[in-house]
Amino acid sequence: MAFRENLLRKIQIDQLAGRVLATIGALGSEVKLDKEAMRKLLDLSPYVPQRVRDLDLYVEDTGTPVKKILVLDNELPIYRTTVADVAMRKSPTVGEMAKIRNIVKILRDSDVKISRKADSLKAVQDESIARLDLSFGAEDINDIRRDGIASLESKYAEGVNENLALFGELLGFKTAPRALRVPHGTVLGAIYVKDSGEEVLGPAVLFNLTRNDLRLTEELFGTFEKEKIERFHRIASGKEPAAIEGGAVFEHLQKMVLSSRSQGN
Repeated sequence: MAFRENLLRKIQIDQLAGRVLATIGALGSEVKLDKEAMRKLLDLSPYVPQRVRDLDLYVEDTGTPVKKILVLDNELPIYRTTVADVAMRKSPTVGEMAKIRNIVKILRDSDVKISRKADSLKAVQDESIARLDLSFGAEDINDIRRDGIASLESKYAEGVNENLALFGELLGFKTAPRALRVPHGTVLGAIYVKDSGEEVLGPAVLFNLTRNDLRLTEELFGTFEKEKIERFHRIASGKEPAAIEGGAVFEHLQKMVLSSRSQGN
């Protein structure tokens, strides 16, 4: 796949992992794993689905009997063993349970289990991303800039948001803190947290879907500063000018990415 498609795939992987992580509860919790999101994530991973007995297994695609095997249940365990061994431990038959050595394996799986819950999720996420070629050149970034400007000029909001997401991924931008979000708008930016717990946003891009209005501000806005929050919303609503507006925002984002790359970031 081309760089753009690979970067979009990475964003998708991270979003799915975030959805799953939000449903991984503590031991004894009644929170149920988001299996739909986990299945979609596994479809983008190097693991191959396999139904064994009543188990949904995802198996490392290797030619050896011993493999990494994920069981899709609330614990999300990953084992390093054989499919037959996992089936016996997780869904034993009456005959298998009649053997003492099997009972020990069923009751204690620490000899083959290598991760569970959030650790297993992170492993799948990392392995899925590792399959992607995320190297890029200046022309790849220029293509995103051009497509972003074209989307803005044609009032294609979905295209604007997609290209903003691509630049946001390259620059490490995140969704704005709650106090700095706007209705019917996309707000992405650099965020850091002070020792006091205050979140600070900036620089940031603001896209109003209803007005097809794109802005960028390089100011810093803290979530504990009422005046700063009010000013941010005035900029977002168009009541005050922003440092950069319109298609020039995509040009500035392009420069930020290429500048960051030249500095080895």
